[in-house]
Amino acid sequence: MHRDGLTPALLLRAYALGVFPMAESRTDPQIFWVDPRHRGILPLDRFHVSRSLARHLRKGGFEIAVNRNFAATLEGCADRPETWINDAIFDIYCQLHAQGHAHSLEVWQDGSLVGGVYGVTLGAAFFGESMFSHRPNASKVALAFLVDRLRRGGFCLFDTQFITPHLRSLGAIEIPRAEYHRRLALALQRHADFLMPELPDTPQELVQRNTQTS
Repeated sequence: MHRDGLTPALLLRAYALGVFPMAESRTDPQIFWVDPRHRGILPLDRFHVSRSLARHLRKGGFEIAVNRNFAATLEGCADRPETWINDAIFDIYCQLHAQGHAHSLEVWQDGSLVGGVYGVTLGAAFFGESMFSHRPNASKVALAFLVDRLRRGGFCLFDTQFITPHLRSLGAIEIPRAEYHRRLALALQRHADFLMPELPDTPQELVQRNTQTS
C-alpha cells in the first residue's frame, strides 16, 4: 500500500479488526498489514515494578508529560538503524494524534525529551506502537507511568503487538490470535479515558500504589 491509500479512518478500522501497519524500513514507501499468530500483550495487573526500578523512580530527577510533544516522541522511536516507521506512518500517526486517537507518554530530564512511548486508543484498548530511551531506564519509567495511567483510566487491554525479552521481564505475555481477538472485542465495547487523571502522579505515589497492589 502506498501512503496515499492510508487514512486515519482506515487505520482505526484496521485496529478494530486486530491488524496494524508496518514498513520494511524508514525509506521504503510500501506499507503492509500485520496480524500475528501470537500477539504480545501486557496484562495490566501483571506489570512488575522491580526493586531497582522502584529505587530509580523514588530517586526522581525527571518529569512525566502526556502529549507534550507527540511528534518528537514518534521521531525518537523512529531514530534507530532499523525501523518500521516510514514517512507515511509518521504522518498518519500525527494525524491520529491531532484527532485525539494517538497519545504519547514522555520522560523529560533537564529540559530534554529522554524517553517515551506512544500508541493508539480505541474503546478500552491501548495499542502500544513503540518506545525509546536516551537515558538509562527512561523507557521503563515511561512504561511504568503508562501502565498506571491505563489502569486508572479504565483500560482493560494493553496490546504490545510483539513481545521482547525486555517486555517479558516486565510481565508481558503472548496469547494466540483467537484469544487476542476475543479480548479486543470485549475492550472495544467499553469506554476508557487516556487523559484521566489530568496530571501524572509523582514517582513516589506510583511506587506506593504498585507496592499496595502487588
